Amino acid sequence: MKFFLDTANVDQIKRINDLGLCDGVTTNPSLINKEGRDFKEVVTEIASFVDGPISAEVTSYDYENMVKEARYIATWADNIVVKIPMTEDGLKAVNTLSKEGIKTNCTLIFSVSQGLMAAKAGATYISPFVGRIDDMGEDGIRLIRELREVLDIYGLESEIIAASIRTNKHLEGSALAGAHIATIPGSIFEKLWSHPLTDAGIASFKKDWEAFENRGK
Repeated sequence: MKFFLDTANVDQIKRINDLGLCDGVTTNPSLINKEGRDFKEVVTEIASFVDGPISAEVTSYDYENMVKEARYIATWADNIVVKIPMTEDGLKAVNTLSKEGIKTNCTLIFSVSQGLMAAKAGATYISPFVGRIDDMGEDGIRLIRELREVLDIYGLESEIIAASIRTNKHLEGSALAGAHIATIPGSIFEKLWSHPLTDAGIASFKKDWEAFENRGK
């Protein structure tokens, strides 16, 4: 499974990238707004040190302006992927852009049918929102599993990005369900590599080593 970092915070991205755990980055207007910086400036800075795909989202919602904006965003760096919302106009834009060789990430997927439509339209990536689906009282991990099954049955090339990851269980469940990628907020990453038993084990080893070093003193 690949790990994307779901943030526009450059320091967070550099920290995770230095661990070898950042295969790409996803952003959106809300994340950019939190940083209080220029959209293009942030995205191009991230693209300058992250080799993997960098998803940058359009802010238009009609077909013509989405395509126009996507074409411009795609010029910012070679590894840019344009995020397009799951709507009728969005599907049309994905279809047009895919034919032009522009990679797309169809976002805000909440059903198998939406994911199937996006894959058929030519989306490079499809992003089901695990946490938000759980909020609706449904099963986000089940959606990941069913989407993967559909893609495999029909030989569709879109990759599944498990989005709205909020807990370790979301990540683990998405991995087991066959998501190709998980996009994870920077604040969640540390929780993924930490465990209280690991901390307790390290504390015990340190105590034993100190006792060993102090023998005979």
